[in-house]
Amino acid sequence: MVQFAFIYHMAEAANWPVIQRNGLHSTSALLDLADICGEDRERLEKQQRLTHTELLNGVQLRDQRPMPPTALANCLIGLTPSEWYALINARVFFWLDPARLNRHRAACEPRPQVVLTVDASKLVAAYAEKIAVTPINTGNARRRPARRGAATFVPYAAWITSAWTSEAASLGTPVRPSSHHPVELTVTGSIPDIMQFVVEVQQLAPGQLFTPAYH
Repeated sequence: MVQFAFIYHMAEAANWPVIQRNGLHSTSALLDLADICGEDRERLEKQQRLTHTELLNGVQLRDQRPMPPTALANCLIGLTPSEWYALINARVFFWLDPARLNRHRAACEPRPQVVLTVDASKLVAAYAEKIAVTPINTGNARRRPARRGAATFVPYAAWITSAWTSEAASLGTPVRPSSHHPVELTVTGSIPDIMQFVVEVQQLAPGQLFTPAYH
């Protein structure tokens, strides 16, 4: 059973026309669609992106400045920074807390953004096997970052039955209480039919924060 009603995805406003036509895609899937390979692919997918990037087809990729490799090396368990970037780039991310989304929005200034409010139950019903939840903001490794690894992405079915026990068992960390709410929901690969699950679209101008109509 889904324990949250709505989840939120923030995208670059420049990518909105593509999202409406083709759905939501992970960075890796976007690189596939843009036929990016070789050294360029390695740089964008498995190294820290220090700058906002526009692909030749006009799709924009955000920077990953909050994830420097030196910081990741100190908190990763069982993965290299390169493997962590690849793991992150293989997923589409949703926030569960609008306040966290707005902190992310502030980091994307001054570029306009678009926020999709998604019916969580319908998305989970369609994509359950590709869904994982996380107990932390996986895109930030600054300021005493939490230990993390592949097990940070807890499969949705495992989270429903045993909360965060699989994370603790794999990473050797204390078990988080079941009351600890997920921070992110992720879907591996692509969601080509995302618009079937969207209940609201909110365009954010520079300086504008997201105000959820659904909670």
